[in-house]
Amino acid sequence: MNMALQHGIFAPRLRAKLERWCQDRRGATAVEFAIVAAPFFFLIFGLMEVCMVFILSTVLEHALGEAARKIRTGQAQDNRFTIIEFRNEVCSNFYNMLECDERLYIDVRSLDNFSAADLTSPLDGDGEIDDSDFKYDPGAANDVVAVRVMYEWKLMTPWVSAPLSTLPNNRHLLQANAVFRNEPFGD
Repeated sequence: MNMALQHGIFAPRLRAKLERWCQDRRGATAVEFAIVAAPFFFLIFGLMEVCMVFILSTVLEHALGEAARKIRTGQAQDNRFTIIEFRNEVCSNFYNMLECDERLYIDVRSLDNFSAADLTSPLDGDGEIDDSDFKYDPGAANDVVAVRVMYEWKLMTPWVSAPLSTLPNNRHLLQANAVFRNEPFGD
């Protein structure tokens, strides 16, 4: 009798419960989201990182343009700007989006002609910024001047933004350049 109860009564109930459990779709959305979530968040965070790099590059270019105007018009030379004062002029146009600290590099040099401008990346063999020959020479009236401003941006999502890393330790080099002829300022 005991065997008959097990085979006769419980087997159909167990089979019915198993069939209901297999047909139950309530957790399907959660499982599908778990499968899709990782690539989705990877794309979202990667997109945010790329957007930040573009925005900060634009901010750096704007800051360079505003500060370089002081050199081009002779205001920096007339006011005897030092590298510190020029640096402060660049930083004043960061809109608090970048820090004005040791990650900011500035190279200003007077040139013989436009073709002498070297605007290549200043990275050494180890991938670090080599600022050993950077200088501040805003030139005189009618001189050709090249200004390079570089900033080391620490990437926010190291596992997502590895392809954006141009420097060691998950950093990206933002660089803005301007080459111009100074206006005929002064006497």
